Amino acid sequence: MADGGKMRLVDDVRTVREQFPEVVLTIGSFDGVHLGHQAILRDVAERARRRGGTACVMTMQPHPREYFSPDRPPNLLTSEAQKARLLEEFGMHVLFVLPFDATVARMTAEAFIDEIILRRCQAVEVVIGHDFRFGKDARGDYEFLAERLGHHGASAVQVAPVHVAGERISSTLIRECLLEGDLERAAQLLGRRYTLAGQVVSGRGIGAELGYPTANIKPDHSAVPAHGVYAALAQVSGETRPAAINIGIAPTISHEDLTIEAHILGFSGHITGELIELEFFERLRPERRFPSKKALIAQIAQDVQTVQAFFDTLKTFTNCR
Repeated sequence: MADGGKMRLVDDVRTVREQFPEVVLTIGSFDGVHLGHQAILRDVAERARRRGGTACVMTMQPHPREYFSPDRPPNLLTSEAQKARLLEEFGMHVLFVLPFDATVARMTAEAFIDEIILRRCQAVEVVIGHDFRFGKDARGDYEFLAERLGHHGASAVQVAPVHVAGERISSTLIRECLLEGDLERAAQLLGRRYTLAGQVVSGRGIGAELGYPTANIKPDHSAVPAHGVYAALAQVSGETRPAAINIGIAPTISHEDLTIEAHILGFSGHITGELIELEFFERLRPERRFPSKKALIAQIAQDVQTVQAFFDTLKTFTNCR
């Protein structure tokens, strides 16, 4: 598929009818689409380009860990929509989705190769990461994959892990960085700033009472940075604006549950029910309890000024480069 174009989505690879030429396929969760994932995707895209073929990626929904442990789902770094957008940006022509259910969970490694990779995807080349396992009880590995594909005239390639500052990049490591509030380290591993997407839901209106109305966000995925106040850019209603983000339990006003509240600077409008995406730039301070609402309002005012100054400085610096 050398002509490129918009990435095709096949929402159930088991029922795919269309045939794609010279499929170069990679398989994985690709949560975060971090620098390690990007190395794999670039390799797939280049191999497909040389063949004049189709760069394809297959992911599973839900995440297998969510299927096996629904009470302890993984803290995902990207929503499905974000992931698809990133996969397309890195040159994928087709996104195959394999719905992960009981049938797939019981599928042997041999059946996974024969039925999914060869029969459905019709792959001629498969590119995988260093830790890829597949099939029932995760018995399939790279050596098994390469040998079985070879019997069918196809081939397998394994991409080495990517390290930053001597540390192997992984989605787990990035989650740990976010939980510690280390946005800079997370951005280094992701190759971009961390973003969180979700729907604006009704809140208690306390922000408005304090003079700083907020959008309360229910995230599509669950990797939430550490409690605290952040400088971010909010994309909502076709606009991109600076925002002061508070993540936590709002101890001064006694919230019981975790909240993600965005005060979007210079924005007014009813956006409940809309999707919003937050791009995190800097953690300004940890969350803390204030002795009074008056003290809280004073601190919010300071936080908003800090966010405005941060982006004013960033804009000036960017314009000077």
